[in-house]
Amino acid sequence: MTVESESLRLIVISGRSGSGKSTALHVLEDLGFTCIDNLPAGLLPPLVEQLRDNPEGANRLAVGIDARNLMGKLDEFPETLEHLERAGVSCEVVFFDARTPILIRRYSETRRRHPLSSRQRDLKQALSLEREVLDPIASIANLQIDTSNMTLHQLRDLIVKQVVPDSGGAMTIVFHSFGYKHGVPVDADYVFDVRCLPNPYWIQELRNFTGHDQPVVEFLESQTEVAAMLADLIGFLSRWLPRFAATNRSYLNIAVGCTGGQHRSVYLVDRLYDHFREQSPEIQVRHRELDSP
Repeated sequence: MTVESESLRLIVISGRSGSGKSTALHVLEDLGFTCIDNLPAGLLPPLVEQLRDNPEGANRLAVGIDARNLMGKLDEFPETLEHLERAGVSCEVVFFDARTPILIRRYSETRRRHPLSSRQRDLKQALSLEREVLDPIASIANLQIDTSNMTLHQLRDLIVKQVVPDSGGAMTIVFHSFGYKHGVPVDADYVFDVRCLPNPYWIQELRNFTGHDQPVVEFLESQTEVAAMLADLIGFLSRWLPRFAATNRSYLNIAVGCTGGQHRSVYLVDRLYDHFREQSPEIQVRHRELDSP
């Protein structure tokens, strides 16, 4: 292979069926990418060659690679991608997934057949096998996105902001709030547990508010433990965020969790956003439990 492109940008979209891959490709197509779904992994190098040889060819390519590839063929994919990167192609891998019960529900709603299901393999077994087959791609993903609690609109918005941000190469930092009783976000790079802090939920007049609301803000700001936790988080992140950015990392997802994801984590994520947005233009906020339908 003699790929010599310096300008071609390649985004590989992968993940389990029903997790949002098709939506991602549609969004990227709208943003000007040449998109190809269900590309056999072995055809990727020749496709890149063809684009290189065509002076008027696309310089932004997005391909969907999933478990419909021949069994075992994806084991060689990390080496293929490494070869393309050495040849000057800018490569990114985005892996979509969702909790298995969510994927089963989505299949039930659409009544589609899973590509790996058969008379001997039910849907749950097919989803488990699919995760195993796709592990070589998941293991090298630059970004993993859990779509379990996302609406279609939220997913599209996230793809625009995180996969194709107009950041000029700046690292995108996403602060998440979440509730432990609904599970830890699988796409988090750092997880901070703040359940040790005083909980406004146990104060009757604050229970129905959230961490956005002034009564909860005033309560939490009056607690010395909360102030100490916030100062420690800011100190830790202020020290290490520049180190991550210096490694040319594109994304960093930081999750802050309390019990229900309504009060303490929301308040702290808002304060972290207020602090770091002055230092970086690529800061985003997601409040998982508040944003969930």
